[in-house]
Amino acid sequence: MIEKMSEPSDEQVAMQHYLVCGTADCQKNGQFYCNACQRPLCEQCKAEHQKSPQNKKHEIVLYRHRKHQLPVEKCEDHPTRNVDMFCKECKIPLCSKCSIMEEHIGHKFDDLEEIFTEKYALQQHEFSKIQKYFLPTTQGLKTDIEEDATQIRKIMESIRTSMKAEAESLKNLVDEVTTENLENTHTMEKSLLKMLKSQETTYDDYITYLGKMSDEFQQHLSLANQKLIFSETLKIKTIPDTTRPVLPVFIPGQFKKDEVTKILGKVNVPDIKPEKRKIRPMEAVTTHMKSTEKQLEQSTEKSDMKQTLSLSSSVTKVREYSVPGVDSALHVSVDKSDRLWVSDSRGNLVQTDLQGKQLQKIQSSGYRDEGYHTATQDGDLIYTDIGKKVIYRITPDKKIIKFIKTGDWRPLSVHSSRINGDILVGMDRGKEAKVTRYSKAGKELQNIQRDNQGQGLYGYPHYITENINGDICTSDYYKHAVVVVNKSGQHRFSYTGWWSDLRPLGICTDVLGHILVCDYNSGTVHLLDQDGRFLSVILSSQQGIKHPHGVCVDEENNLYVGQYGTNTVTVYKYLQ
Repeated sequence: MIEKMSEPSDEQVAMQHYLVCGTADCQKNGQFYCNACQRPLCEQCKAEHQKSPQNKKHEIVLYRHRKHQLPVEKCEDHPTRNVDMFCKECKIPLCSKCSIMEEHIGHKFDDLEEIFTEKYALQQHEFSKIQKYFLPTTQGLKTDIEEDATQIRKIMESIRTSMKAEAESLKNLVDEVTTENLENTHTMEKSLLKMLKSQETTYDDYITYLGKMSDEFQQHLSLANQKLIFSETLKIKTIPDTTRPVLPVFIPGQFKKDEVTKILGKVNVPDIKPEKRKIRPMEAVTTHMKSTEKQLEQSTEKSDMKQTLSLSSSVTKVREYSVPGVDSALHVSVDKSDRLWVSDSRGNLVQTDLQGKQLQKIQSSGYRDEGYHTATQDGDLIYTDIGKKVIYRITPDKKIIKFIKTGDWRPLSVHSSRINGDILVGMDRGKEAKVTRYSKAGKELQNIQRDNQGQGLYGYPHYITENINGDICTSDYYKHAVVVVNKSGQHRFSYTGWWSDLRPLGICTDVLGHILVCDYNSGTVHLLDQDGRFLSVILSSQQGIKHPHGVCVDEENNLYVGQYGTNTVTVYKYLQ
């Protein structure tokens, strides 16, 4: 019978807020892991461990990068031995005693732990591809199909409307022509009757003339008056000529159904080859599928940097900025030129250079204490206007462009993805709240509103950011939690504080996947790993922080902190 020993899964570990160091009598956070000793280490114990000559070749990595321990299985033939070898010829696992048995003499063996580590990494990589590429890409294609269906319905409705309008137009034209033709018949009738009346009058006059002539001839024929007999002979005028009217004839219109179709038009499907839906190519998972070569290179550099960066034992203040034009620094964005964008509660949004000189000032409507602006990889700044329900884009040449209209949803918080340039927006409408993903061109891609049980994920998405693994991290003031969903919108975890009720404000992530969030209640900044485990209070009153409200990390891994009640932005170093 095979006996197995197992370690906690990553999911189980992710449910813990604090991983204890594996060194005896040490209760500090074990954020590192010695693959050789197979135990977690805190930063101090890690340093001590590496000093020992016998541990010189030990590989120490971040806990989430650890090699997973080979599950212990007892050999069926030799119950006191563990299965730890793999016979390459027989292709079976076995123990060290089995390897010297007659049937395995001359065979080659591999370390089973190395094979397990390799297979585990491979499966983890494949699983990662499903989560980061295949699933979101397929869901994107499904969304594409739904959008096509919506577009077809709109197009066909538009065509039907156009056809009805065309038919109505033709009906009006037929009515107009018919009316003109009827009026023309009346005109013709009047003209012909007038002509006949004139002819009738001509003959009436001639009949009168004939009456007079008859009277004269009777006088001539009278014997009582002989003189008239010898008078000039009377001549009768000829009968006036008249013409018969040419009668109008109605010639029916000559038309067929095809001719009417030509007039009205018809719907045709173009005889062209259907275009294949674009399936974005799968990029290396370690680059998190960056959309351009430049982003790929930057991701590679960051990946290299991750191998050398770690949390510093202390936080160091680097510099301070006094930002003119604001009374508080409730949210901070840093653009590609290391220029600051800082906002206060009065809707003032100010850009300054490294010397604190004001470069731009924008006025947004309403009381604003959300993370309502974000710098993009293209050098633009995107900000939301809660009153107008519009998202604006400010270009490097200071042009303000109306970018996205959000309908009856109020755009509260916004973040521009460093992975692919997508725009993430936290919104609310009455008692509803959601996160919407837009493309960098402003096309709506995704709506995230409910969990798998149909419950609302958000109450008030105050601040929003994205982690290096594509997780969407939202600071929700009403939920008293940092709500984290994966790229597909599935709820991963909610962080509600370590020792007291959390009132989260500003939030950001760093190159190592840490989540940094301001807590209004304690006046501190918490540091979490990307699975929601509490690591430490990184900033507090000990570092001169009283009311932290907005946080941001730049490309050089500097931490910018803005506070309520002061226009000073302080910069710290916390990675080494």
